[in-house]
Amino acid sequence: MSSNPYKRLRALLPDPSLQYGVVQSADSAGVTVQLPDGALERLRGAATVGDAVFFRNGAVEGPAPLLSPVLIEI
Repeated sequence: MSSNPYKRLRALLPDPSLQYGVVQSADSAGVTVQLPDGALERLRGAATVGDAVFFRNGAVEGPAPLLSPVLIEI
């Protein structure tokens, strides 16, 4: 076990989940993506309008396949 209290606290918290969205607008400051439920989110990173992307923690992580997503609510 780590003696660093911050690392022990971080180990208790879940990692941010990987999310999916389609880019609606892009500029030099980042992109706006539309989530499968219709919500819009502003992200850091670069992509082209119409691209599907994976993102986590407010930043684009990379391209995603442009598929019909299935939304499962728990």
